[in-house]
Amino acid sequence: MIAIIDSGIANLRSVQKGLERVGADAKIVEDSSTLRDASGIVLPGVGAFRDGITKLRDGGFVEPLLHAIDAGKPVLGICLGLHFLFSESEEFGHHKGLNVIKGRVVRFPEAVLSPSGGSSAARLKIPHMGWNQIRIERPAPIFKGIPDGGFFYFVHSYYVQPEDEGVIAATTEYGLRFTSVLWRDNLFACQFHPEKSQGLGLQLLKNFASLT
Repeated sequence: MIAIIDSGIANLRSVQKGLERVGADAKIVEDSSTLRDASGIVLPGVGAFRDGITKLRDGGFVEPLLHAIDAGKPVLGICLGLHFLFSESEEFGHHKGLNVIKGRVVRFPEAVLSPSGGSSAARLKIPHMGWNQIRIERPAPIFKGIPDGGFFYFVHSYYVQPEDEGVIAATTEYGLRFTSVLWRDNLFACQFHPEKSQGLGLQLLKNFASLT
């Protein structure tokens, strides 16, 4: 059974349905003790970092989740779930994360230099919303059957900056190049929403389920 953590701030049913479509047994869990018996864990999330990390702590999920990661259980973070893994976020102030991955969560700049190298700056639309491509940097197991340059669905105003670039599995361009997929041993996390990314998103969920 793959446990989907109910952080109270995500469309959990769509994640569950995506996993079920690829043949996985997935359950939304509100009891943190359930993580002990799960074969894999999904940490989803949308909304504000502060509210989400508070709900995780208040729900007693932090210690079982950290233990599962240390024990080698496959874990997948989605969108805000990726952000939770980092040391801190600057979203609406500075807030401590789980510190599983050293680094910060920062906001997209309002403007970026012209890609042609000129001095003019263009305003970015924030949040970054819609379909965008990933550039595969390392052949993570969850990329089986997924081509370099594949399109996934994004909705976010903040992105992660890992201190160790060795954990970056894929990047995406939006005014700047940011980490869109993270991979370290049994830990995977993506900035996009695979449950909203049609065929390639389902393939990624299938690949994750096969590891559990």
